[in-house]
Amino acid sequence: MPIYLFPLLAPAALLAAAALLHFRRDLGAQKGALLGEVVAIFAMLIAGGALALLIISGSGDSPLLGIAGIGLSVRLDMVSVTMLLLVSFIGWIVTRYARIYLDGEERQNEFTLWLLVTLAAVVLLVQSGNIVQFSAAWIATSLALHRLLLFYPARIAAQRAAYKKFVTARAGDASLLVAGTLLISAYGTTLISQMLAMAKLGQGGGLGIAAAAFLALAAVLKSAQFPTHGWLTEVMEAPTPVSALLHAGVVNGGGFLLIRFADVMILSPLVLALLVAIGGFTALFGGMVMLTQPTVKVSLAWSTISQMGFMILQCGLALFPLALLHIVAHSLYKAHAFLSAGGAVERVTAIRKPGPVAVPDLRAVGRAFGLAVAIYGGVYLASGALIGFASKSPQAIALGAILIFGVAYLLAQGLADKAPRALTRRTALMSLVATLAYLALQRGSEWLAAGTLPATPAAGPLEWALILLALFSFGAVALAQSTLPLWSHHPSAQGLRIHLANGLYINAIEDRLLRGWSRTQAKSGAKS
Repeated sequence: MPIYLFPLLAPAALLAAAALLHFRRDLGAQKGALLGEVVAIFAMLIAGGALALLIISGSGDSPLLGIAGIGLSVRLDMVSVTMLLLVSFIGWIVTRYARIYLDGEERQNEFTLWLLVTLAAVVLLVQSGNIVQFSAAWIATSLALHRLLLFYPARIAAQRAAYKKFVTARAGDASLLVAGTLLISAYGTTLISQMLAMAKLGQGGGLGIAAAAFLALAAVLKSAQFPTHGWLTEVMEAPTPVSALLHAGVVNGGGFLLIRFADVMILSPLVLALLVAIGGFTALFGGMVMLTQPTVKVSLAWSTISQMGFMILQCGLALFPLALLHIVAHSLYKAHAFLSAGGAVERVTAIRKPGPVAVPDLRAVGRAFGLAVAIYGGVYLASGALIGFASKSPQAIALGAILIFGVAYLLAQGLADKAPRALTRRTALMSLVATLAYLALQRGSEWLAAGTLPATPAAGPLEWALILLALFSFGAVALAQSTLPLWSHHPSAQGLRIHLANGLYINAIEDRLLRGWSRTQAKSGAKS
């Protein structure tokens, strides 16, 4: 229906403002920044209108504005509207922050221009109704972001990070183009809704399974999964608004890709299993390295790597509604974390007399884990009595158990011998509230996604093996973190800390490989 073309007004306005900044070089920097903020607010209003349209008219597709399956179209459903609201809101926050942060910069208008182009590409991506538009917006997002990463082109570190990101992104682009070609061949259409409808019926055959593999590869590269994560830790040379936009928005593209093509991904349990392995390892690896970093922004970058790994893990377990919920929660948190990082450092350094530190012993850790499991089990039984157990998949139950390990870590601090009783009671209460909130949000996301995203398939032997492996791995790491003060003084622990602080040297290996590749390319170019 033509009415579903309404959300295209958002990218159109963003691109029009960017074009105005390009052709009106005499426009003042603050006027240009204010224009960017106003257009970002307009895009947010369009996103709100798209939500109203979804509620009134339901899910649907716009007609294709093009020929031979190539052109602009809009897919309006719960996934696209959620992402449209999120991206437009984060975009407004970042443009508003950048207007003040970059005040006085010589090239502020150029920054605003490429920021608007990046936002337009992401907005166009999340509402794409056909695979051609999806792929074009995917590539445009990366290319526009590249210009923002090089806002300070004279910085060697910025050049190295942008080059590494460029190489990784092109590999991801190639994977997506191959996947798109396979999808068109398998289903005979470029419309995403028709592809998903046929995949939901189990159609696609070998081409559909191959497409799922290349979609997974593109998502892994986009979301900075191990061992291609190095670029995300090195883009700190860009202005803080770029870091916020990247970590709170663009890096989520891999998870959105898997969620958008969830029905295709379910065609291949083996590909999903690989995503569980890669995502789970990246989540644990990034979380451990994060604890060893001395600077706030680098620590936040490793946190993003870990969170993206957990999101990929959720997709691998076919918990797509929860992965979408994770994207929303992580984006809002990480945008705030980056934009307030400077103030946080000032507040921490202003504390001159920290209070006593309560170090839990093994008994406190054991009680904490037991209490956390009891809280989760009690809340789960209570919710099951109210809404029934049949709808709870083993994958979702296991994911809740993994999250409760974090609650156990907090409880251990509250149950330490030197901890004040008020802290113990407050920690236990907040743990109960967090568990209730998680189950409520889980139920809400599943309810909202019903009919749009596929239900989690029944767990087979492979899925059960992955569930048990994930529970054991995350449980062991949570236990190690809870007892860290008891063994961190050991010489072997000190050595492990050094290796983790350097990211197990994966980044250095990637740097060496890329330098060798670039030299080879330069020599071949000189000979030709």
